[in-house]
Amino acid sequence: MPRPRFSTLAAACATALATALIGPATSAQATTADHYSGTLSDGAAWIADKPAQWNGSLLLFSHGFGPTTAADAPSAAVRQALLDAGYALVGSSYDPNGSMWALDSAERDQFAALTAFRRQVGTPTRVISVGQSMGGLINAQVARDGAGRVDGSLGLCGLVAGGVDLDNYQLDAEYTLATFFDPADADKLVNLDSQTDAGALADRLTKAVETAQQTPAGRARIALAAAYLNLADWAPGQQPPARDDFTGQEEQQYAWLAQGLLGFIVPARWSVEQSAGGNTSWNKGVDYAGLLRKSAHAKQVEALYRGAGLDLRTDLNRLTRGADITAAAAAVAHLMRTSTAGQGLAVPLLDIHTTADQLVPVEQESAFAGRVRRAGDSALLRQAYVARQSHCNFTTAEVLAGLHAVEHRLDTGHWDNSATTAELQHSADELGLDGAAFTDYRPNRLTGTR
Repeated sequence: MPRPRFSTLAAACATALATALIGPATSAQATTADHYSGTLSDGAAWIADKPAQWNGSLLLFSHGFGPTTAADAPSAAVRQALLDAGYALVGSSYDPNGSMWALDSAERDQFAALTAFRRQVGTPTRVISVGQSMGGLINAQVARDGAGRVDGSLGLCGLVAGGVDLDNYQLDAEYTLATFFDPADADKLVNLDSQTDAGALADRLTKAVETAQQTPAGRARIALAAAYLNLADWAPGQQPPARDDFTGQEEQQYAWLAQGLLGFIVPARWSVEQSAGGNTSWNKGVDYAGLLRKSAHAKQVEALYRGAGLDLRTDLNRLTRGADITAAAAAVAHLMRTSTAGQGLAVPLLDIHTTADQLVPVEQESAFAGRVRRAGDSALLRQAYVARQSHCNFTTAEVLAGLHAVEHRLDTGHWDNSATTAELQHSADELGLDGAAFTDYRPNRLTGTR
């Protein structure tokens, strides 16, 4: 199956994108580790690495969206650091016979890979699940359902709000862009025929955005779409704009869009629809004025509309009147069943997210925390944030510091201060590796939930 199409991204985020969403290629075998592999009952592959001096802990890794290739660590650098520290690693490809949105099989295959490790390699004294991007959603499901099989969990840039929310807020943004800049495509946003057609649609939307950026009116409407997309306003190679620098915020949001963001998320929608068996998002009945009021970017949009001499209410009414996209009920039910998390936690979970994540907005953590709170399991959840742009753009030190915080929780039965910003930063600095940028941060509400 071909990879999702996307244009050339800025050099600062290209490596993070490839590693996080497509999943790391298997690196050369570490000289200090024995490598294992096998095939599960549904055809999924599993791999594992066990260092000669195994400390007894096993990390169960869930990789991100992309080709269904087995991976057992977030990156080659993290893999080597973990092996050097004595951890064993295991992970599966998920079922290679379906969509790259492999949520139908992923959790099952991860548990099966864990069973295969126990049978072929050895019995760990402790199992910690780790997941990245789409794998962060899988990881949250493992943390919900894994009592007796895993002991704790570390999530990295996880898509923890789930597939339904993801598809809906992305639809809101794509619908806004098409309505104002590419009306010929306004009725072609869902029920995509193929990945190729989805890529072509993304190209047309991107070109329309590039043209619109040349006028004040276009920039105001781009900002409106970016608000619905929960799009970060801090782009690679830039300094974060000031809170009241609304023009600078839009320029950096545009940079994300122009550098290929639509070329990833639109073809990815096709994979979700392929997995669910139909369209999983809708906007019929959505009040786009009410939706904007819930966005942290509302003041920015209002200011840019005033500066452009546009009537924001007129545009919002136009969006609300034209919103007639309906979802396939069976497809939505399928996605709700396979691709959600937060209904509870069975083991302690630490989620870490970059503050300017263009693909899985940090606001997803707010939606997830709310679900866990309603389930009564907030005591098991901690969330931490890294002040950096791009999706899954973590240092090795940040990943290991997060792991050590989870281990502290398992050793003591309490989080204590182990998952605070100060302690995570101290723990990362003590490793003497590649630095860290943990920061005190509270994400805004996720816009676009239904």
